[in-house]
Amino acid sequence: MESTEQIDNRYQPTQDWNENDWELFESWLRGVLHSNIVHITFIKKDGTERIMKCTLDPSVLPQVTKLTETKTKKQSTTSIPVYDLETSAWRSFVTKSVKRVQFTLSQEK
Repeated sequence: MESTEQIDNRYQPTQDWNENDWELFESWLRGVLHSNIVHITFIKKDGTERIMKCTLDPSVLPQVTKLTETKTKKQSTTSIPVYDLETSAWRSFVTKSVKRVQFTLSQEK
């Protein structure tokens, strides 16, 4: 089936967003990440811009073979952990540092 690039400016963060806007954006972004491969442009903590090809789609994530020591880690309320497809490693980004979100819509998975 035909794919189209999805760029929806309603979901491109701006500096004038309030906390409710950021909460809606984070919820939307988590949903997109769970079903798509996404290119996220964000500002790293060192101030440089990065584009990361990432996902939370279970069909793309690596298989967990054996869990060793389990530590309970406090979940961040300001960042989203994702699987970086280019480094094959888990990474995270601060939600409010996101500048652009790009993904492809497809009728077939």
